[in-house]
Amino acid sequence: MATTRRRPPRRRVWPKIRLLLVICVVAAGATALYPVWKAANPDPPELTVRYRTDTPDTAEAAKPSLEIFNDSKQPLPLGDVTLRYYFTADGSSPYAFNCVQAAVGCSNISGTVTKLDKSAEHADHYLELRFTEAAGTLKPGGNSKGIDVQLFRADHKELDQSNDRSFDAEKTTYKESKTVTAYKRGVLAWGDEPDSGGEKGASAKASAAPAPVPDAPAGVLFDNFHYTGAKDPALFKHGWLVRSSKGGPGIENTWSADGVTFPAEKDALADGQVLNLRAATDGTKSGTQQASLGTASREFRDGTYAARIHFSDDPTEGEGGDHVNQTFYTIGGSGKTYSELDNEYMPNGGWGRLGPKLDTVSWYDHESNDRVYTTTNKSLDGWHTVMITVQDDKVTYRVDGKKLFTSSGKYAPRSGMSVNFNHWFVDLPFKGDRAWDMKVDWLYYNAGDVLTVKEVDNAVKEYSDNGMNYFDTVQQSR
Repeated sequence: MATTRRRPPRRRVWPKIRLLLVICVVAAGATALYPVWKAANPDPPELTVRYRTDTPDTAEAAKPSLEIFNDSKQPLPLGDVTLRYYFTADGSSPYAFNCVQAAVGCSNISGTVTKLDKSAEHADHYLELRFTEAAGTLKPGGNSKGIDVQLFRADHKELDQSNDRSFDAEKTTYKESKTVTAYKRGVLAWGDEPDSGGEKGASAKASAAPAPVPDAPAGVLFDNFHYTGAKDPALFKHGWLVRSSKGGPGIENTWSADGVTFPAEKDALADGQVLNLRAATDGTKSGTQQASLGTASREFRDGTYAARIHFSDDPTEGEGGDHVNQTFYTIGGSGKTYSELDNEYMPNGGWGRLGPKLDTVSWYDHESNDRVYTTTNKSLDGWHTVMITVQDDKVTYRVDGKKLFTSSGKYAPRSGMSVNFNHWFVDLPFKGDRAWDMKVDWLYYNAGDVLTVKEVDNAVKEYSDNGMNYFDTVQQSR
């Protein structure tokens, strides 16, 4: 009987191919639709920025207050975060910023003003805020709390904020703001960047993370005087006092806040601002005002004191010849702890001694006039770096790195002191209106080291380059 061979079952190839084709078509469609779906269902942001302000459209300064929330499940180092506040510049004046107060500490915040490559609607500049590592880390769900800053014209003219992209007068309490952008290591993490004719004003794409802002060194005070005026709240928050009290020296009871201003100055650090102390008179006591700014704290003693100062040999207005005293000094203690170190520049002399001259004076007792000093008889009209160093009970005075005088022993400080700048009249030798200006570009104090003028200049340049206009790690409680 013949054996019948069965044919193997025919494989159903085409149905499988058709299934694969259907899968491919569906996958391609899903891929094409993914961006649409993604746009409608974005990932939750890693962080959120909330904003408020208390200023109207027209104001002396923009006053944005910002909060950063960590919406992720991971810790967020504030040093990784950059904030940008967008605005339209009014006129050609440069803009300045200061930090009034912040829960993370103004000493841990840097700020720079930058022009956009291409102007956008309601924006051609932005204020960029960054943080040092010392600002800390936000836990998941954490809030930086308030960061109160000011943005203002260096010429102190009013701002028109009505065309500023990030300004919103209706947000008087904290609310989310997409017009303030935030970046994490250089990548857009929050907000909507301004559109410059179809091009982004600042790239939202991944970019190299910016170099970290260096931490403010321990035991250092630095200030380059970016303030709106004598009543700027940041000035007082940063530990400065404008004198308006009675007493001497000079023409008694004539100290006035009107003489303390912060004008733009082309010769200042990074074309910024200076402290200007104006001593003005018409030759009478009632028509006289003297100016002074000093630290509220009296915790300064050993270390390096330095300031870049513009001394003046001639008045800005009126006739010359006054016995004005342009002073950078420290003072503190009383009785057996009394301490005072003076730099007194007198372009026309005073007290029967001719000028121009600089007296560098170390005091032991002001009541008995117990002091030691030297006089440098030369004009110092113009900008100079004036330094005092204190170490091992030895005090040394320098101008532009040149040693002028050293005192030691009992003429070294016995207590903590305040740091001060004064401009005053020794007497009023004639009638007529005149005004004298003394300018200060920056103050630097280092409690831990005795530095050279080159080391001070390098440190100050580094701070300025990083947008660190002010910090104080001497008084950690501020």
